Amino acid sequence: QVQLVESGGGLVQAGGSLRLSCTVTGLTFGHYAMAWFRLAPGKEREGVSCITWNGGNTDYADSVKGRFTISRDNDKNTLYLQMSDLKPEDTAMYNCAAHFRMYSACSRWEPDYNYWGQGTQVTVSS
Repeated sequence: QVQLVESGGGLVQAGGSLRLSCTVTGLTFGHYAMAWFRLAPGKEREGVSCITWNGGNTDYADSVKGRFTISRDNDKNTLYLQMSDLKPEDTAMYNCAAHFRMYSACSRWEPDYNYWGQGTQVTVSS
């Protein structure tokens, strides 16, 4: 059974930092591209960032470039999202997702992703 479990969310003041983690079991983690998505009330789900199966390439939404960093540890079956200089507009439920893909580029397109975690809430106060 495939499971993706996010952690690390919480309440933080604007300008602060958080690191999200996503631990994956039930699949060969190193064969999957991974991504972080977020959903805020009244908004569409946004592909925040993605990373290729080997960590060789990443991609970011313009809204988070320069502030967020995605990474992965294939030995620990874990995906990370380091978030810095957080803004109130970053408030959302953050989900990690997995896509069986071993290409040199990753996708932030939601329909590509087969497996999803339950999410972790990030709230940024002004």
